Amino acid sequence: MGPASRGAAAACATAAAYLGIVIATTPALGPLDAAAAALGANWPLMAGTGAAVGIQFYSSSRARAAGCSTRLGAGGNTGGAAAASFFSFFSLVPLGCCGWWLYALSLLPGLLGAGASAALIEYSVPLAYGAMAVALGMAGASLWRLRTRVPA
Repeated sequence: MGPASRGAAAACATAAAYLGIVIATTPALGPLDAAAAALGANWPLMAGTGAAVGIQFYSSSRARAAGCSTRLGAGGNTGGAAAASFFSFFSLVPLGCCGWWLYALSLLPGLLGAGASAALIEYSVPLAYGAMAVALGMAGASLWRLRTRVPA
């Protein structure tokens, strides 16, 4: 499997994992309804985080194939994608999705305090897009480092 195939597979697996988590944590809706709600509300985030993870897999696979021993920076990308997914689940709770996340939200004040919890919930959408921007930025930086270290 070539670097492009690995990247595409990783992007698809990321989107599938996101939908799987939504379906698994939404007992109140059927699987198709939960997936439709997630796609309707968060498709840009699903596409962006999938693309970021796919680009990272592509650049890592291509660097490995070229014999590079240096890392291209997967840590920030993975963290950004995970944070984007985490915050995007909050926006699905009012739609009836992700009932488990409602329970997780109820634990936040005990862990972070009421003010921080309210801010996380209130600004979950901008935080999700910000985290996705970090993931895409890290993926772009990986491509740039790949371009400068590995000949075309």
